[in-house]
Amino acid sequence: MNMSILLDGGYSMPGGTTIGQRVSLVIGRLQVKRHGRSISLGRETRISSDARIHPRQGRMTIGDDCVISPGAIVQGNVRLGRHCSIQAYSIVVGYGDADQDDGVITFGDYVRVAPHVSMFATNHRFDDPSRPIHGQGHQFAPIRIGDDVWIAAGVRIMAGVTIGSGSVIAAGAVVTKDIPEFSIAGGVPARVIRRRG
Repeated sequence: MNMSILLDGGYSMPGGTTIGQRVSLVIGRLQVKRHGRSISLGRETRISSDARIHPRQGRMTIGDDCVISPGAIVQGNVRLGRHCSIQAYSIVVGYGDADQDDGVITFGDYVRVAPHVSMFATNHRFDDPSRPIHGQGHQFAPIRIGDDVWIAAGVRIMAGVTIGSGSVIAAGAVVTKDIPEFSIAGGVPARVIRRRG
């Protein structure tokens, strides 16, 4: 059984967690973990059942009127602007702690993420062929998504990428390099197919 809670007047908890006014949390198997530094949920944000929200040691900000759908995972250093949505089974994972921006994932306003999208702000290091890859650690790199971006189903966005405002990323694309604003990009690896407008 799922139960919906509407926090009409907002709520603040010790340790830096802030929940804005008119936030709707669907309680069932929803997990909101706060082992990290802070989490802030904006006004009229809706987090669905089966969504997993966990700031780890980072700082997570989810702006006003955002939607996190069932099965979505949002973890670590993640900052979502206003009116963003992350659809079912998409994974958005930032790295580092609250004082570091090298592994942060930042969305502008009005970003739409379709189902089954993944973005991780880290890559495995593998420079030394004499050592196993799993023992060489990670390299953090930020992911930046501009305003009014649509990321279609099944897209993979690699660490260190910036997607310019007004862009559309076609289904199944693997984004390994920056995409200029107002571009339509697709393919593996993703390339600009044409400009919008």
